[in-house]
Amino acid sequence: MKVDLDKLTPKQIVAELDKYIIGQDKAKRSVAVALRNRLRRRRLPAELQDEIAPKNIIMIGPTGVGKTEIARRLSRLSGAPFIKVEATKYTEVGYVGRDVESMVRDLVSVGISMAKREMQEGVREEAEKRAEEDLLDLLLPGSKKVATPVAPVTPVAPVTPVAPGGVQVPGSVQVPAAAEPSLITGGEKYKSTREKFREKLRKGEFEEKLVEIKVSKAQAPAFEIFSGMGFEEMDVNISNLSNIFGGKKKLKKTRISRAREILMAEEMDKLVDMEHVSELAIERVEEMGIIFLDEIDKIASKENRGGVDVSREGVQRDILPIVEGCKVNTRYGMVDTAHILFIAAGAFHMSKPSDLIPELQGRFPLRVELNALTSEDFRKILTQPRNALITQYVELLKTEEVELEFLDEAIKKISAIASEVNSRTENIGARRLHTILELVLEDVSFNATEIKGQKIQITEDYVEERLRNIIEDRDLTRFIL
Repeated sequence: MKVDLDKLTPKQIVAELDKYIIGQDKAKRSVAVALRNRLRRRRLPAELQDEIAPKNIIMIGPTGVGKTEIARRLSRLSGAPFIKVEATKYTEVGYVGRDVESMVRDLVSVGISMAKREMQEGVREEAEKRAEEDLLDLLLPGSKKVATPVAPVTPVAPVTPVAPGGVQVPGSVQVPAAAEPSLITGGEKYKSTREKFREKLRKGEFEEKLVEIKVSKAQAPAFEIFSGMGFEEMDVNISNLSNIFGGKKKLKKTRISRAREILMAEEMDKLVDMEHVSELAIERVEEMGIIFLDEIDKIASKENRGGVDVSREGVQRDILPIVEGCKVNTRYGMVDTAHILFIAAGAFHMSKPSDLIPELQGRFPLRVELNALTSEDFRKILTQPRNALITQYVELLKTEEVELEFLDEAIKKISAIASEVNSRTENIGARRLHTILELVLEDVSFNATEIKGQKIQITEDYVEERLRNIIEDRDLTRFIL
């Protein structure tokens, strides 16, 4: 839910995050302050704004405790351009793989989509009118034209012809004015029919009728530059290549309901000024953009180790100038990364934050450790958030007319089992709940169509019966739970 950031205090930001994320108060406080500082900076004089750098954050904690969810919900809350990237998919310049600047280009693309969507909403009403007229033209070809009388020939001043060699020839020629073509189409009759069709179209009487419209052919194939110079550096806009690969129109038969969507999209594209969209998107990316850099611990290298660690350190060196602030060339223009907020996250099982190169450590001044989830946390995750797991399963089975009810004792049992399995095997956090719930509800989900109209109670005994064999066999637990 996007809200007005000007009215959100850090406490209110944390309260919004609490609706979806259980625990992790320290992390929530850190991101709330970081978000509020962005607003405070925008209120400063222009000369001081450039001096205030974002306080980038490293979140440290096992998988499944809410690192990604905190950043994702923060982005939705603020309406800021946001992108989540994996640090492991980037490689040092010169190696095969994606260069680190592509994360900024991806963020700009997200910003463009957001800005374009907003501007399309502003012209939607006009686009709907135009699309309606286009649909009426398809239903009644020629009805848009109205009867126009033939323009009379208007005499003009005599013109004395000049013979070759410059000798004047007596006489004059009447040159008629350009006459508009005759459009005899039935006039009032067509106008009345068009209005009747308009009324039926608005009532939805033609939704299943087939019409033939012109649509663009398949777009140009996607290109990916893995190393060296990309299209952005070559100053080539991929959309300009569409003519080479078939950007022409083709006829397509489709229903009115689908034709309306296609025509609406085309009309909104015509009405939206893409230059303004680009300017707005780049400004938002520079001022409010958030890049969530996941798995940063996987590019941390320990001292006195060679091999792949050389490339890992190279990726860190390449990321450093982007986090510090540099100009990145994109197809929409230059983007300054100096004020983009970077939130890095990693489990740091095999390494520690101090294994990152010192320069990169200095660019992430805030470090927040997220706690492993307890049995009580699991119980809250199952029941409290707006998108609680139990709510999801109840609503899913309700579509099959099966009423599902979880008793408190069953919820506590599921939470206890999740906590126990996480402690005995790899700790995957709240993701363990998905595995356990799927096993508990496997029979109900499979037979849902045959037990329509019934109410199924999930009790503690039911949970134990479904999971007893797996829990008792520790080797089996490692594979199934």
